[in-house]
Amino acid sequence: MERVRDVSELPKAHLHLHFTGSMRPTTLLELADKYGVRLPEALTDALTRGESPKLRATDERGWFRFQRLYDAARSCLRQPEDIQRLVREAAEEDLRDGSGWLEIQVDPTSYAPRLGGLIAALEIILDAVDTAARDTGLGMRVLVAANRMKHPLDARTLARLAVRYADRGVVGFGLSNDERRGMARDFDRAFHIAREGGLLSAPHGGELTGPASVRDCLDDLDAHRIGHGVRAAEDPRLLKRLADRGVTCEVCPASNVALGVYEKPEDVPLRTLFEAGVPMALGADDPLLFGSRLAAQYELARHHHGFSDAELAELARQSVRASAAPEETKKKLLADVDDWLAGPAVRSGRTADTA
Repeated sequence: MERVRDVSELPKAHLHLHFTGSMRPTTLLELADKYGVRLPEALTDALTRGESPKLRATDERGWFRFQRLYDAARSCLRQPEDIQRLVREAAEEDLRDGSGWLEIQVDPTSYAPRLGGLIAALEIILDAVDTAARDTGLGMRVLVAANRMKHPLDARTLARLAVRYADRGVVGFGLSNDERRGMARDFDRAFHIAREGGLLSAPHGGELTGPASVRDCLDDLDAHRIGHGVRAAEDPRLLKRLADRGVTCEVCPASNVALGVYEKPEDVPLRTLFEAGVPMALGADDPLLFGSRLAAQYELARHHHGFSDAELAELARQSVRASAAPEETKKKLLADVDDWLAGPAVRSGRTADTA
């Protein structure tokens, strides 16, 4: 048996976690019962068995099914106390996995109808994040994400709102949902507004479509980070460009497999990106639907890609460097990573939890 260190104790930053998707399965089932929401059987059956639903989003029908499950879960978040519970539990789960910094991603328009409007929804979310950070000690901030399935004018509204609340905990602006719909350049004005307001640019790209999607995020949205970005591995010149510019890819290995982007964990091109010098921040994406949280992504890198403890420590450092954490927080986390690596390893025959 090899001697390895516990990845749940490896200090790290979590930069790719969606709001509703961070929910504990038990919390979703309790909220659904509380509000009388009839969840899709595919979701309830899987969660009551302690499993994740069978998903595949490589075609539009599959993506629609995935989105339907996500929307059903989101419909159970109806009161400020539900938001507070979700954020607190997300913080607790991240702490358990060794996270020292979390940037949770949310489109507040999705919650606005039940929470008193767009501004009220964002303020409730930010208040919940502030409270959870204070109560748990986890550094937390918010990345506001526009929906590429909606009109670009909606994204501009969100970008202005995000900038308005930059001093209340919003650190970045993203673009999510099916990247096969809505061209990146249609949202360039929204991202310009966000960047001018001092926010990080972190759109999704290079997951469901190929390298061109990543190039569009760089060329049209001036991305600081790319949500996913794994398909860049198919273009060596693009890999070099990402490495040269220091653009971090928020890679979510278990999610990639669950959605059918890759057939097996070992197919996710972690090694290709790492050896090309592309910075990575491993993320859990939507643990509610994909069944694994942050530490499991590092276990996947270890067991399916042969990452050593030293390489896992470097992945953790890359996540910290790419975060919007204050410099003092980054310095402490980086020092803690060094301490983890300098500490004793233990015998382990454990396999990765990549469900």
